[in-house]
Amino acid sequence: MDLRAELLKSIWYAFTALDVEKSGKVSKSQLKVLSHNLYTVLCIPHDPVALEEHFRDDDDGPVSSQGYMPYLNKYILDKVEEGAFVKENFDELCWTLTAKKNYKPDRNGNSVVSHQDAFKLWCLFNFLSEDKYPLVMVPDEVEYLLKKICTAMNVELNSCELDDYLSQELQGQGGVTVWQFLDMVNSGRFLRGIEQEAVSMAVEEVYQEVIEDVLKQGYLWKKGQLRRNWSERWFTLKPSVLSYYLSEERKEKKGSIVLDKHCCVEVLPDRDGKRCMFCVKTSSRTYEMSASDTRQRQEWMLAIQTAIRLQAEGKRSLHKDLKQKRREQREQREQRKAAKEEETQRLRQLQEEKERTLQELELLKEAQRQAEILLQEEEQRRRQQHEEMQRTLEVQLREAEQARASMQAEMVLKEAEAERQRKRILELEEMQEHLQEALQQEVKARQDEEAVRYAQARLLAEEEEKLKQLMKLKEEQEEYIIKTQREKQVLKLEMENKNKCLEEAQKQLEEVRVNRQRVDQDVMAAQRKLRQASTNVKHWNVQMNRLMHPIGPGEKRTNVSGGIFPGYQPLLSWKDSSFK
Repeated sequence: MDLRAELLKSIWYAFTALDVEKSGKVSKSQLKVLSHNLYTVLCIPHDPVALEEHFRDDDDGPVSSQGYMPYLNKYILDKVEEGAFVKENFDELCWTLTAKKNYKPDRNGNSVVSHQDAFKLWCLFNFLSEDKYPLVMVPDEVEYLLKKICTAMNVELNSCELDDYLSQELQGQGGVTVWQFLDMVNSGRFLRGIEQEAVSMAVEEVYQEVIEDVLKQGYLWKKGQLRRNWSERWFTLKPSVLSYYLSEERKEKKGSIVLDKHCCVEVLPDRDGKRCMFCVKTSSRTYEMSASDTRQRQEWMLAIQTAIRLQAEGKRSLHKDLKQKRREQREQREQRKAAKEEETQRLRQLQEEKERTLQELELLKEAQRQAEILLQEEEQRRRQQHEEMQRTLEVQLREAEQARASMQAEMVLKEAEAERQRKRILELEEMQEHLQEALQQEVKARQDEEAVRYAQARLLAEEEEKLKQLMKLKEEQEEYIIKTQREKQVLKLEMENKNKCLEEAQKQLEEVRVNRQRVDQDVMAAQRKLRQASTNVKHWNVQMNRLMHPIGPGEKRTNVSGGIFPGYQPLLSWKDSSFK
């Protein structure tokens, strides 16, 4: 939404407020005064000649909005320069004109919002309203605005109650007007039990965020450029600039940081007695700042990064971009809804076509029944031929059954032989599993031995280190003994301390020796396990070699020291050097 569209919304309220008779026309004298005030608040050079010429007294009567638009565009809107005027003053002018006629707060003073808060809500409504006249705000935007206000007060909005209220108030309308919205807020239906001051602060916060494009504001410590001292300042972040003031009233501005796509924000380590530090780097300078805690630092860094991203994308306002995205999402929902309705209509047509097809099928079924009668007669003839053929086949089947019985007898003999072979294979597989378990036990025993040896080596190294320390202490003691010949009384206390250290070292050496003996015992235990595992493997290898020799009918099992099969060698040689 560009500046012209924003200004036209406020001017539309002012024009309709001057239309007392609601005829769509306003007297020339009133439009003359309105135009003069617009010149003033928009900081446009006055053109009294054009003003008098266009609104001179004649018999043409009042002017409609369409008749006023050419003058408004040519002499006012085309000359407006963004940033050359204070938009809040412009909005206050239009609000003053329209509020006198349309805004009706509670005369008993029970309104939830003040007059100034109502003005800010009016500005927020204009920002979020649709670009169609008369201006209305769709229910989604109403819920969005109320949620932001409730979030600022740490209050949860009752969405179900809001939906019921909007469904009763709208009744087929395209949206809510600003006066309906203000009446809804003033009714206190959605802000029960909340003080007016809290509502005012929440409205102010949302107004600054949405209308003034304030992404974040709060106190930060800033390091000076010349004096390099730290000062607490009130910072206000907008998409294009980060300004800082002496206090939160923002009366005395101390400086500003212009943000562009080349800027960046980084975390700094704590120093100078400050914590939670970060910096903003521009093309000309680096600004160092400190937040009150880590959460505040993270929020400030994310907000500044958002402002830099908006500058890089060429966007001037975060909420204008968010509003456009929400509008596109609504349009997509409407398109999906229309597509769903179209699909429903198409399904209805398909249903009708299906019913017509069913009627045609009924006709076809009747014709099919006639054809089935003819087919039954033909089937009767075929059945007689089939019975004759079946009798012939039964004779042939009996002959085949006899041949099958003889073949089954042979199959029984073959299956018995195969069963014996399967049992032999299962015994061999079981023996192989036992052999693998014995191998795993041997490997585990060797791993245990390696671990014990490693522990023994570590203890030996510790023992050598302690011996070195002991020798060093002895050397130091000898040096101290030589010195004590001259300073015996002075160094006597030091000698006692060294003796104590020597005794502690000797005790530690004894402990290391005891540990080494314990490790030697563990090594011997591991070697015993290894020998036991080797014996088990050898035993299972012999058993497997016996089972590998097939036993023929009437043949006795023989013990052959070289193995069961001729030329068979054991799977593993237990005298191999790797297992010693």
